[in-house]
Amino acid sequence: MKTIFKPMSNSPIPISQYMKPKISPGKAQAKFADSLKSAMNEVNKAQIASDKKTEDLINGKVDDLHEVMITAQKASITLDTTVQIQRKAIDAYNEIMRMQV
Repeated sequence: MKTIFKPMSNSPIPISQYMKPKISPGKAQAKFADSLKSAMNEVNKAQIASDKKTEDLINGKVDDLHEVMITAQKASITLDTTVQIQRKAIDAYNEIMRMQV
């Protein structure tokens, strides 16, 4: 970690690479929004794949029940994880809103 000295005093101030933003807030928001959209699309794809496998089983196109159940379980776990992440994000937002400035 590098240190610099203030011209008025001799106290060192640590300079960290984390102190300076590397991207603008607008770009960070856009990147975060794109990440969320991508994650939601993956959850949607998992649900659609599960629905298709289930329909194929019902119509007799698929004989392997294990494959259908594995696909359904993957979709369920993906959705449950997404809901848990949503709850954590809402809790974090509420915690920030309770902070006194």
